Amino acid sequence: MKFGDTYTEFLHKEQVRESEKCSHVEYKRLKKVLKTCQSCKTLQEASTADQQEVAANQNKQLCQCQSCPACDQAFFTELLKEVSDIALCFSLRVRHLLHLHVATGMQRYLLRLRQCFMNDQHAMVEKGRMLIEYVTMNAIAIRKILKKYDKVHSSQNGKIFKSKMRAEHIELLQSPWLIELGAFSLNLHGLDGEGLNELSGHFSCDLDATPPIITLILPDSLKMEYDLTCAVCLETVFNPYALSCGHLFCKSCACSAASVFIFQGPKSAALDAKCPICREAGVYAKAVHMLELDLLLKIRCKDYWKERYTAERAEILKQSKEFWDLQAKYAVY
Repeated sequence: MKFGDTYTEFLHKEQVRESEKCSHVEYKRLKKVLKTCQSCKTLQEASTADQQEVAANQNKQLCQCQSCPACDQAFFTELLKEVSDIALCFSLRVRHLLHLHVATGMQRYLLRLRQCFMNDQHAMVEKGRMLIEYVTMNAIAIRKILKKYDKVHSSQNGKIFKSKMRAEHIELLQSPWLIELGAFSLNLHGLDGEGLNELSGHFSCDLDATPPIITLILPDSLKMEYDLTCAVCLETVFNPYALSCGHLFCKSCACSAASVFIFQGPKSAALDAKCPICREAGVYAKAVHMLELDLLLKIRCKDYWKERYTAERAEILKQSKEFWDLQAKYAVY
């Protein structure tokens, strides 16, 4: 089955099973835009000297190969909006799902009580599977349509657009929420990728490897590997945070890089604080606390997690004492 048909079938299933309307790539419509460009290009190549004037008039509204204002406006502007909407929709849906799984306090008690009467875990597994399918299918659609664009226009604009998505932190397969969803899947299933079908892809992890990784296998055999090494301490991340630029750090390392105390958290960093890797400023305010990933490490690397937990607690107590001693000193003066 061609991908266009597979994607249409996926969209139909999404409409049936989802009450809320979610954004998606207008794959067939964008493909029609490219077909118009392709027919234009063929016309240009086939035109003779006598037909050049007629072809030029027709091409004013169509494609000029590498420079194609008519289809670029309909193509890249539309695609950028769609990708942004998909990234936002995906993050909100994953956040809502994981909030139920890692709830604390009274909310956790109420959820446990509810599980006595309803099979919530099965519903959460199915929701997680649907979200993996949602993001992977849209990511593949984006990749294929950009590849088609470059082929039709003999250009590098598709690759440039990919770089733009990375710069604006909306590349779907690099989202920290996808790593969280993978950790959630592994935490629920116990065995790597159990229960996930071929269409939605599957996750696995090797935390003893160098570097430790979470792997996502996509439906078309594309493999994504997510490195779980903190770039500051060069150890497996502990109590991890993902900055809005996408880079992953231990909480203590992120706080150290931002010059804030651990108990204050990365989000208390100054607006001009920069990522230790890419040096982008303003990436701490929307940092994502990777609770599912931390739970995965706690379950599968018990000794390492306990050792890091003890060390972090000791450092927090030390920093708290220094902070309040400093506050008392200023209060006296």
